[in-house]
Amino acid sequence: MNPVLWWPSEERRENANITRFMGLAGERYGVAITGYAALYRWSIENPAAFWDLMWQFADIKAGRKGEVVLSHQDRMPGARWFPDARLNYAENLLRHRNKDNIAISFHGESGETRQLTYQGLHRQVSQLAQALRNDGIKPGDRVAGVLPNLPEAIIAMLATASLGAIWSSCSPDFGIPGIVDRFSQIAPKVLFVSDGYTFGGKVFDRLDQVEPLLKALPSVQKAVLIPYLKKKPFKATNQVMLWQDYLVEFSEDQPPIGFVPMAFDDPLFILYSSGTTGPPKCIVHSVGGTLLQHLKEHKLHVDIHPGDRLFYYTTCGWMMWNWLASGLASGAELVLYDGSPLYPRADSLFDLIDEFRINIFGVSAKYIDTIKKAAINPKNTHNLSSLNTILSTGSPLLPEGFDYVYESIKSDVCLSSISGGTDIISCFVLGCPILPVRRGEIQCPGLAMDIDVYDDNSQSLQEEKGELVCKAPFPSMPIGFWNDPDQSQYHAAYFEKYPGVWWHGDYVALTESGGMIIYGRSDAVLNPGGIRIGTAEIYRQVEQVDEVLESLVVGQDIDGDCRIILFVILRNGVMLSDQLKVKIKQQIRQNASPHHVPAEILQVTDIPRTKSGKTAELAVRNIIHGLPVKNRDALANPEALEQYKRITPYPKDK
Repeated sequence: MNPVLWWPSEERRENANITRFMGLAGERYGVAITGYAALYRWSIENPAAFWDLMWQFADIKAGRKGEVVLSHQDRMPGARWFPDARLNYAENLLRHRNKDNIAISFHGESGETRQLTYQGLHRQVSQLAQALRNDGIKPGDRVAGVLPNLPEAIIAMLATASLGAIWSSCSPDFGIPGIVDRFSQIAPKVLFVSDGYTFGGKVFDRLDQVEPLLKALPSVQKAVLIPYLKKKPFKATNQVMLWQDYLVEFSEDQPPIGFVPMAFDDPLFILYSSGTTGPPKCIVHSVGGTLLQHLKEHKLHVDIHPGDRLFYYTTCGWMMWNWLASGLASGAELVLYDGSPLYPRADSLFDLIDEFRINIFGVSAKYIDTIKKAAINPKNTHNLSSLNTILSTGSPLLPEGFDYVYESIKSDVCLSSISGGTDIISCFVLGCPILPVRRGEIQCPGLAMDIDVYDDNSQSLQEEKGELVCKAPFPSMPIGFWNDPDQSQYHAAYFEKYPGVWWHGDYVALTESGGMIIYGRSDAVLNPGGIRIGTAEIYRQVEQVDEVLESLVVGQDIDGDCRIILFVILRNGVMLSDQLKVKIKQQIRQNASPHHVPAEILQVTDIPRTKSGKTAELAVRNIIHGLPVKNRDALANPEALEQYKRITPYPKDK
């Protein structure tokens, strides 16, 4: 069993939301629930009771809830949650509007700082909602944004949702083809754009994108420009207006926002698959499923209380932005940041913790690894007294990353590695404030998520590696894919491998303590000689070699088998010598597997990543097999692929 790195204090356990929730479950249903394992078992055995209690615990604002919680429980997909309910997502996020509490604190890389109270947020959402209504936006219409992580992005999303329309967004670092690939499929009527953004000390002008986008997206009737950079003069037209001119002038006498009541499973968000192996899929998420699932995760798993300050480093093109925005429903203050997490210094995000008194700090596992490699030691340079939780996602957090957090950032903090994804706009496995943190493990499965690990024959595996599955319906399952009327693409994506069971595509193992370890994506699993290993297991060993900053590993099919190809980025001034290759191979042979020692190790200067920062292993795998990368615009740095073409590692005997 992996060693415990952190135990919650008795005070923390007693004051946790989940402790109060367990008490309510006992009172209402007469069950003795004394710990997380018992609560989890009860939640998967009694899903209707759990979600009914969660609705009450979260104090969901709804015009009607209805008597039925779950119908067609035996269908997956096809189950229906709260089929008679009528509610509005934006209304639940804006419920605190009569308070002067801060709703949003924004900090830009350039130094710009702004704050909005809940009352001020409600006012601007009201102004924008009226403007959208005046332009004919109604339930089911699509509104899209190509925006930095600004307060205006949250406002535009909430105004859209208040009308029952559907919001979709991507970040402004997408090229025009990448934006069009996404938004042309959903035909938005209104488009929000910015004049540019900053990243890594550089200014990126995006004014020149507006006209080509409007030509490529004929469905757009109105574009609204947010002058973030304010570097160039802009002349408004009938089709393109400035943000401040578009908002309906506020009057104290104007009626409150008319939140349109929606069905629980009406569409709220359209998110996109990474699209590196083909056109991005348009994944549709529901009003009630998104709200209720996020409230469960925020209140019970992250332990958000009203007034807590919640930060997640994200762009508007990643589902963590939607997850972050939902924190308003718990009365949290959202701390938004736009720019590079490593600018002007590698520890700049820790400045935000002290400046805004952040309680919950979310970043990618890659960020933690990067600052670890840079020998950043925030516990010696920052106060961090407000910080009680660190969240990590995007890729598996390696055991050495756990060590680094507790040794170099803060010893008394709940480190919650979380995993789920765009597909479910939430998590399958995540943290818990009343459980210990064990080295290298995600703490627990999400409540009411009936997860398991299967082999290829649908047999359950205990403490063995296999496929992550979910065996029962859950509220945040997608409604489906846009433009997939018979749901054939939807079924093929999640239910083809194991009929009636959700297949997630992660290669994982449950642990003796009830947690989980993720070894990478199952479609990137390395399989030489029929012996499988996850890519994360290779990365863990390679990146312990001091000379190596980052790595990428793929399998190359050859003569009916597979050989391992490893690419490495080395520290400045270091070249890949034969001696270093031997050192890397020895590290893998001794600490991971002798069957998975790379046949080739090659030095590169960049690793291709998706827009959300995930290593694009499949794109590189395509390159080394001479196959096309079908959607380069899904990558943040598609130019990185060129060096993989240039050094294609075909076998020497061919």
